[in-house]
Amino acid sequence: MNLPLVSSAPGSAIPASGAAAMAARSLRLLRFLLRNPMTFAGLVVVATLMLVAAFAPWVAGHDPLSQNLAAALQAPSSAHWFGTDEYGRDVFARLVYGSRITLYIVLLVTVIVGPIGLLVGTVSGYFGGWVDSVFMRITDIFISFPSLVLALAFIAALGPGLEHAVIAIALTAWPPIARLARAETLPLRNADFVVAVQLQGASSTRVILRHIIPMCLSSVIIRLTMNMASIILTAAALGFLGLGAQAPLPEWGAMISTGRRYMLESWWLVAAPGGAIMLVSLAFNLLGDGLRDVLDPRSQS
Repeated sequence: MNLPLVSSAPGSAIPASGAAAMAARSLRLLRFLLRNPMTFAGLVVVATLMLVAAFAPWVAGHDPLSQNLAAALQAPSSAHWFGTDEYGRDVFARLVYGSRITLYIVLLVTVIVGPIGLLVGTVSGYFGGWVDSVFMRITDIFISFPSLVLALAFIAALGPGLEHAVIAIALTAWPPIARLARAETLPLRNADFVVAVQLQGASSTRVILRHIIPMCLSSVIIRLTMNMASIILTAAALGFLGLGAQAPLPEWGAMISTGRRYMLESWWLVAAPGGAIMLVSLAFNLLGDGLRDVLDPRSQS
């Protein structure tokens, strides 16, 4: 039997479907953004980064790999907004195309880290006992090392390169997600709704995938968003050391590394990529704070 629209006054209707809940959630998010300009600013910067990366050929205006030694180390001007580097390449164009590499690293690491951390944490928290002990001891080993040092160790084993940098960063970024998912799972494994599902004959796999993981998603999404700043900084550090994206790819950390030799006379070579790293990292932190306030009711006073 289909439920009709329930009208309380002429011209007003309440749809008996999930559309009303979705609309209410969207309205709540819009009101929150209007009340929190810092979160809105972070969202604008991240959205702008995605648009710039998507439309890089039209935004850049120059080929990021095209060299012109006659125009090397030119100061910012109308022809080259952020100046040129030691090979006469347009710094703004390289910055724009570098946003693609940054997003590639962030998104790929997130796609790898999210499921691994979520699965390890929920399985560990749900089963407890020796399973929990083994998984958490492995997690503690990874957490005990600074992420950059651990990433350098993996890069030393894998060799330099963009894909190897992604793998190295992912191997250092999953443990905090696993610890968070475990902490969210511990109070849920004995919850009434979980016990009811178990009494109905549901397997442990079904309970974890259908009931535990969805309850942990909001906290994990918040943590992943806030971790994106750390991912960007680690990727930039690897690029600075020559272990990430290799020349002539316009990676922001590598741009700082090559530009530091000329930074006293040509400050824009370091200021442009350094400012981009700082701005994008700050934007992801602000966006993560906002998502925490929206998705996690416990954070609201």
